[in-house]
Amino acid sequence: MLDPSSSEEESDELLEEERRDVLVAAGGSSQRSLPPPPRDSRGREAGAARAASPSPSVLSEGREEQERLQREEREKRLRLQLYVFIARCIAHPFNAKQPTDMARRQQKLNKQQLQILKERFQAFLNGETQIVADEAFCNAVRSYYEVFLKSDRVARMVHSGGCSASDFRDVFKKNIEKRVRSLPEIDGLSKETVLSSWLAKYDAIYRGEEDFCKQPNRMALSAVSELILSKEQLYEMFQQILGIKKLEHQLIYNACQLDNGDEQAAQIRRELDGRLQLAEQMARERKFPKFVTREMENTYIEELRSSVNLLMANLESLPVSKGGPEFKLQKLKRSQNSAFLDIGDENEVQLSKSDVVLSFTLEIVIMEVQGLKSVAPNRIVYCTMEVEGGEKLQTDQAEASRPQWGTQGDFTTTHPRPVVKVKLFTESTGVLALEDKELGRVVLYPTSNSPKSPDLHKMIVPKNSQDSDLKIKLAVRMDKPPHMKHCGYLYALGQKVWKRWKKRYFVLVQVSQYTFAMCSYREKKSEPQELMQLEGYTVDYTAPHTGLQGGRMFFNAVKEGDTVIFASDDEQDRILWVQAMYRATGQSYKPIPASQAQKMNPKGGNVNTEISPHYADRGQKHGMDEFISANPCKFDHASLFRLLQRQTLDHRLNDSYSCLGWFSPGQVFVLDEYCARYGVRGCHRHLCYLSELIEHSENGSVIDPTLLHYSFAFCASHVHGNRPDGIGTVSVEEKERFEEIKDRLSSLLENQISHFRYCFPFGRPEGALKATLSLLERVLMKDIATPIPAEEVKKVVRKCLEKAALINYTRLTEYAKIEATAEKDTETMNQATPSRKLEEVLHLAELCIEVLQQNEEHHSEAFAWWPELLAEHAEKFLSLYSVDMDSALEAQPQDSWDSFPLFQLLNNALRNDTFLCNGKFHKHLQEIFVPMVIRYIDLMESSIAQSIHRGLEQESWQPVKSITNSLPNVALPKVPSLPLNLPQIPSFTTPTWMTSLYDSTNGSATSEDLFWKLDALQMFVFDLHWPEPEFASHLEQRLKLMATDMIEACVKRTRIAFELKLQKMNKTTDLRIPSSLCTMFNVLVDAKKQTAKLCILDGGQEQQYHSKIDDLVEESVKEIISLLVSKVVSVLEGVLSKLSRYDEGTFFSSLVSFTVKAAAKYVDVPKPGMDLADTYIMFVRQNQDILREKVNEEMYIEKLFDQWYSNSMKVICMWLADRLDVQLHIYQLKTLIKIVKKTYRDFRLQGVLEGTLNSKTYDTVHSRLTVEEATVSVTDGGGLQGITMKDSDEEEG
Repeated sequence: MLDPSSSEEESDELLEEERRDVLVAAGGSSQRSLPPPPRDSRGREAGAARAASPSPSVLSEGREEQERLQREEREKRLRLQLYVFIARCIAHPFNAKQPTDMARRQQKLNKQQLQILKERFQAFLNGETQIVADEAFCNAVRSYYEVFLKSDRVARMVHSGGCSASDFRDVFKKNIEKRVRSLPEIDGLSKETVLSSWLAKYDAIYRGEEDFCKQPNRMALSAVSELILSKEQLYEMFQQILGIKKLEHQLIYNACQLDNGDEQAAQIRRELDGRLQLAEQMARERKFPKFVTREMENTYIEELRSSVNLLMANLESLPVSKGGPEFKLQKLKRSQNSAFLDIGDENEVQLSKSDVVLSFTLEIVIMEVQGLKSVAPNRIVYCTMEVEGGEKLQTDQAEASRPQWGTQGDFTTTHPRPVVKVKLFTESTGVLALEDKELGRVVLYPTSNSPKSPDLHKMIVPKNSQDSDLKIKLAVRMDKPPHMKHCGYLYALGQKVWKRWKKRYFVLVQVSQYTFAMCSYREKKSEPQELMQLEGYTVDYTAPHTGLQGGRMFFNAVKEGDTVIFASDDEQDRILWVQAMYRATGQSYKPIPASQAQKMNPKGGNVNTEISPHYADRGQKHGMDEFISANPCKFDHASLFRLLQRQTLDHRLNDSYSCLGWFSPGQVFVLDEYCARYGVRGCHRHLCYLSELIEHSENGSVIDPTLLHYSFAFCASHVHGNRPDGIGTVSVEEKERFEEIKDRLSSLLENQISHFRYCFPFGRPEGALKATLSLLERVLMKDIATPIPAEEVKKVVRKCLEKAALINYTRLTEYAKIEATAEKDTETMNQATPSRKLEEVLHLAELCIEVLQQNEEHHSEAFAWWPELLAEHAEKFLSLYSVDMDSALEAQPQDSWDSFPLFQLLNNALRNDTFLCNGKFHKHLQEIFVPMVIRYIDLMESSIAQSIHRGLEQESWQPVKSITNSLPNVALPKVPSLPLNLPQIPSFTTPTWMTSLYDSTNGSATSEDLFWKLDALQMFVFDLHWPEPEFASHLEQRLKLMATDMIEACVKRTRIAFELKLQKMNKTTDLRIPSSLCTMFNVLVDAKKQTAKLCILDGGQEQQYHSKIDDLVEESVKEIISLLVSKVVSVLEGVLSKLSRYDEGTFFSSLVSFTVKAAAKYVDVPKPGMDLADTYIMFVRQNQDILREKVNEEMYIEKLFDQWYSNSMKVICMWLADRLDVQLHIYQLKTLIKIVKKTYRDFRLQGVLEGTLNSKTYDTVHSRLTVEEATVSVTDGGGLQGITMKDSDEEEG
């Protein structure tokens, strides 16, 4: 147990005032032991000292030192006196028991343990432990460490002694329950298993590797105070509470005979008798405490009597001694209760002789026989033993040469003076002998005071026996039954009993706790010859009576109308008898022998006197007698109890348990017993308890509000007359103190609610805040019957939460400044820049959101009755933040967009809160950022428009991949012509469509920049999650319209550029489609894709915007396909125009034919049509590959190829139709056959469908060329040299 050092730190003035209150001026040794110093004498001494001393400061210091020593001496005496009363309560309790249903308190954490705990968790996070954990658990531990363990609020709570290991574990368990619930389901692994595994790992981190085996042992040893304590442990506890030394305790223990139950019961009887006498004196003198009404005075007397009678009944209900018979108790309980309820009633129920019959147990042990000579050594001998009037027992047989047994016989008798007979026999050898021969006998008359050790007794032998010196060694032990308090021989002479002076055997019998009888017994009699009840008698020492012969030491028992004189043979016996009868009579006067003063003289007196005076002498020698002999009835136990309860509470709050103000079971037991035994009123007890608890709570200790509620409810019920403990009287002092404590408690509760984040950090102690609110409602009630209107409670709580908002924000800003100071040690202390202000207010916003989240997580349940009040508190809290936020935003330069993350942070936190969404602060935040968002979008629109205009003018139309591979990582480009900072997107995530940039070529730099900006702008505005639906819809509509206009402008400019580029290209077979045209084509294709995302709106009528731009893009794509097809078809027309030279009937045709025929006789002339056909086929194939490679949209390529093929066939068909009546030249036929067949096959490989390939136009061309081929084969012997329209094609591709 801890040494309660705090008990020595009370203020001197308070202690002196308590000392004055505790001792009542009623005479007796207790009053003399603590005399208040008279003021006039002190004044005279001080005046004389001033006259004699030349130095007033030295005199003052000496006087202060003297007063301090006197105070300490008075305090020490008071503690010793209080400890005497407490020790008696512990030694013989008869009202209270140690409670077994109290909540078990946990070991508290101290600052050193908290530091060790931080180090262990830090070591785990640094990977310095052997505990294996996944990333999720590490994140949970990191959050727990940063948010909870490092919190200054937790450190303060640990310092105040309100935290236990279970609190820390519960907080961690709550945190991980939320985290585990958010994890995805895993097959075969339940979340309960994950939770238990995480808690096991937490326990492993918490315990660490140090003292793993020793710590449980220490916990077991220190946990004793929470269990049922023995008397020795209770003595030790209150020695520490009151600062009593071990020697002082031992002196008090021995002098008070705390181990003697009879003495303690007698002390209780004397105390209760004294309380009844005080009550009667108060009733006679009409000196009452001041009550609320005068009618309560008589009631007060009845309550005093009733309380004492109840204590008497409790004492009477106790058995006389553990294991003793209780049937006498039950028989006499009713009659004795009726006797002591009316003091001085002479019509007491008399005891009958059968009521005091006792039961004794005798043990007779026969050891051996000595001096046996009359019997041969080989003869068998044995002994018998009997208690007259009872059964007879026999020992084992033994040889006469060694008559030893060691046999024990147990007997039960009701005779206080039994007769024990032991006989020695030998076996008879005669045939006719009927009985064994008796060798000797001994008759004993034992009593409870007889020696218990074995002794030799001379045996009575028969006449003419040779064994004249026959002895037997035996021991007779007669126990002392519980009801026998003392016994022995006395001379007695009385008026009603024992009318003849002679020596008798007396027994002091306790029938019940309040019934004693002095009985005289004869031998072999169970019932007493005469008896005298001791109620009302007073025992005392007397001088010798000369007229009485017999007895040397006299004492008597006196009662009105009766005197009984007793005498013993020695002084020690007299002292023992007087003490036993003193305890039995319950008299207040303590007899003192005349010779005791001489015995205290160290030169004379007998050292071997009885125990109690011996210790009393030692106690008196050490100054303890005044405390032991003090009359408890003359003390102000209300003030004594106040001091006791204060010191006990200080000790309890300083022990190793997180008690929250609750006493341990042993402390509750002692306090209950003290209150009951010494008449401390329940209301006074709870008022003092409340006062102490409130004081400790005001000084920072953590007190359970449930405990406050219990004591307050008791006091309120008492003051309003509901008799919670059966007491109906209410004193003016109790009522005034109750009102005072009610005001203090109300102020305390309001202060705690205003500081709820710091009084109940992280919802610890569990349920304390909710209990505090419940207690506040109880305190605000006018009386216990009329409930307070809910609006009044709500009004008080609202006021407290308004204060809480200011307190929380003030401390939060202080904490933020401390962090900022720690971070910028090297930073100059000049005025903060706008960016620095914005950083600070952004960090402050994060802290504010964290505070609100913690309030919701840990405290919202307590305010479940008034959730709107917590919302109002949050609004008030945010309104304080808005002042700093507005100041920081006003300091920002114009058209600075760095503050958008602040809006996103706050808005994301507020929009998901039911009460704060679109609340006062939320609307204020929107009002601030609406102009900024509009301005931002305006500038972005202007920037994008200029970038389109400038970019397309200078566009090289090269694919993006050839310009940059890291476009998503660059910021928005700035247009140099704008004299302002263009809006930079605060946070940008790569659009999903931009992943294609890494795999293939795409649009131009201008178009990709446009699409990226539009998408990033829309994503940024979307990420704002604007809470006001109308403005959010307006923003979305405007951005969609802007995207529509920008894409439309891009498409139109791209189409114009496509036409201009196409016009500059030649029409020969050397034409190869440039990449710029493909890029333009891709720009339109991308525009088609982006319109679906950037231009479409959710809704019905808004679809028109998407339809408009979609139609435009579709029309533009069709136009450029037509233009491109026309261009490539014009190349075919050029080829056909060259073939027209070979038409029959023309001059060029005749000339060419003649020339070729003439030259063919001498050289190998090349075929004129094949070069032209091959060149065209190469042109088609290469351009097909270019388009297939560089245009990204398959659908548009198919359309392009379809039109290209169809238009080509149409041109050929028209060319042939113009020569319908003319036979084709052989070279024309060869060229056309090859062009048509290769074109058909190439476009079929490119995916042109059969329906398009085998069109009517193609069929017409195919038929004409087939006819021409047949005609040539008939008319020209050489034929077409393998070129044919048949499917089998043997010529080279």
